[in-house]
Amino acid sequence: MSSLILITSANGNQGKRLVPKLLASGHHVRACVRTAASAEQLRALGAQQVLMGDLADPAFIAQAMKGVSSVYHIGPTLHQEERAMGFAMIDAAKAEGVGHFVFSSVLHAIASDLIQHEIKRDIEEHLLSSGLEYTILQPANYMLPSRMKAVFEEGVFRLAWALEKRQSMVDLGDVTEVVARVLSDPERHWGATYELVGPGRFNAYEIGAVASNVVGREIKVERFDVEVFVRERFGNLEPDALQHMLRMNLAIAAHYSNHDFVGNSNVLSFLLGRPATTFDEFVRKEYANFRKALSD
Repeated sequence: MSSLILITSANGNQGKRLVPKLLASGHHVRACVRTAASAEQLRALGAQQVLMGDLADPAFIAQAMKGVSSVYHIGPTLHQEERAMGFAMIDAAKAEGVGHFVFSSVLHAIASDLIQHEIKRDIEEHLLSSGLEYTILQPANYMLPSRMKAVFEEGVFRLAWALEKRQSMVDLGDVTEVVARVLSDPERHWGATYELVGPGRFNAYEIGAVASNVVGREIKVERFDVEVFVRERFGNLEPDALQHMLRMNLAIAAHYSNHDFVGNSNVLSFLLGRPATTFDEFVRKEYANFRKALSD
């Protein structure tokens, strides 16, 4: 029997990959987005219901929650109201009697010197205390196609923190495959907290070496200035929002410059029923897409 699943921030990195998978499994999807452009993109993917509004608005959250069986809450990371939104989503789900609340958290949410981790840790605690059936997913840093753009076009990989520090990463296709499985078989995953981590641990030089091997030429690595990046990219934000964005990004750069950010891929491979995607496989797939786009 099909179910109605609510997905927040539905046109982001996860949502636009997850929606087609849920639809293919026979679920009905209600997608929450902020803009008309995002709404159109979700409708093009086949989402039966698309709601446009602000997760900071309790009335919008209550409307979105009506009649859903499960919720997948992807908080708007780097938003200054992310904690309050997460709390409100959980409270609304409880009031509506939602059967399963799945939360997209972050690997090592206990690292409280990272502002966005502390926020997600607080939301995890609120969910644990809610009485709802829940699943918490804690992905590592995403293998993002956007980060490969400069690699393929300019021959450089750029990072915001110390180049010698290691990080674990995870493929978004793997993450959304797990999410679809969790939402399709909720009782099996009630009460679970899963770390979602791909194979390997890489510093910037090792990332550059993998990319060099794939593209067949040397890929340089560079560290960029976080404050300059944030002010250039998000300079149109309101002053308070810009300062929040700046504080969070500076905290990320500082933490990752002082500590490795690593995990273990066993749980992800167990959930997938296959080996998790490697970084080499990811780069090869993205390079093939890049070359195809050039030839089209």
